[in-house]
Amino acid sequence: MITGELLELLYEAASIQRWNDHIRPKGFSELDKQAHKMVFTYVLAKLEENDHKAEVNWRNLIEGGIFEYLHRIVLTDIKPPIFHKLMAERGEQLNRWVVEKLTDKIAPVKGGFLPRFERYLFDPAYSPLEKKILRASHYLATNWEFQIIYTLNGNLYGLEATREQIENEIEEHYDLAGVQKLTLGKKTRQFVDLVGQLRFQQRWAQSPRVPETSVLGHMLIVALFTYFCSMELGVCDRRLYNNFFGGLFHDLPEVLTRDIVSPVKRSVEGIEEIIKEIEVRQVEERIMPLLPASWQQEIRYFTEDELKSKIIRDNKVLHVTTEEINLKYNEDRYSPLDGEILEPCDKLAAFIETYLSVSHGITSRHLEEGRRALYEEYREKVVSTIDFGELFNYFHLD
Repeated sequence: MITGELLELLYEAASIQRWNDHIRPKGFSELDKQAHKMVFTYVLAKLEENDHKAEVNWRNLIEGGIFEYLHRIVLTDIKPPIFHKLMAERGEQLNRWVVEKLTDKIAPVKGGFLPRFERYLFDPAYSPLEKKILRASHYLATNWEFQIIYTLNGNLYGLEATREQIENEIEEHYDLAGVQKLTLGKKTRQFVDLVGQLRFQQRWAQSPRVPETSVLGHMLIVALFTYFCSMELGVCDRRLYNNFFGGLFHDLPEVLTRDIVSPVKRSVEGIEEIIKEIEVRQVEERIMPLLPASWQQEIRYFTEDELKSKIIRDNKVLHVTTEEINLKYNEDRYSPLDGEILEPCDKLAAFIETYLSVSHGITSRHLEEGRRALYEEYREKVVSTIDFGELFNYFHLD
């Protein structure tokens, strides 16, 4: 069973500030970095499949990203250069300590999550391609940040050495098709740059809040929540892939429209549908041209009717229920996606954002109204075997 303790742990990355001894903009939290890293991971893995005909194990890739995310949360206080030296010299001992710290929180996750976490950390032969893609994505996301840091910090001591180190690490992964293409700076690079702008779009922008979270960070949190729910349901590989990346890209149109708050969407009858039409049109005009043609239908599948459960049968998208997927369509050939799971995960993420801020003593009318409305709507929500009401009650403050 998914626990509130695990979900709360995931938010610790929102309070970890990166480059905190440099001049930096907002959007440089560890949560934002990890979210951007998983976007790079998607791009690199897709290009490796397309260009090099590689067989990517997407389940292992997704889980590897989650394992590394949890690992970084535990080792939050260690600066990257020291972290890498410690891992090189005392990696096994550090990894054992990380597992000990996390075991109580992740042991309840179904599907053998904890044993695979341990195997990922201690078995060098486990998922070598997926580990390589994740490592390349890590340095590409770091380099994306560093380009901004470099501009802001001028001749700061050690900056050139950092630049050289990052460039050398990226060069080590130049045999990956995606690293080569992204280095060229053409349209696929423009896509990850565009998504990166979601780091700077603040959630609940009309209200002070602690910790602040970006739209991109929120997208990763929803993807993580959806992954853990998927494990609870025992989903097939394609369903896990769709649910995770459906969560990761569910707010992608907001890079073009910004985060339009729910009260505005509901203020005038029919306005929500008009906003959705504008989002679809904007995605087609400005995002799709940046993607290879073979990916475009998949991104549409993730971003259109994203909160409805669906399958693909006879090359047609059909809306079904999650329960129907469980009973009849939990097979890769149907490409199932659980929008019914994604939707309460999205709202739970928003609810936890209000909970954390109020717990820190920072609140406002907007947060209080949002918190009450979300709780009233979802306090008894159950989808299939997942009791979202129990999770909402865990984070209820009244």
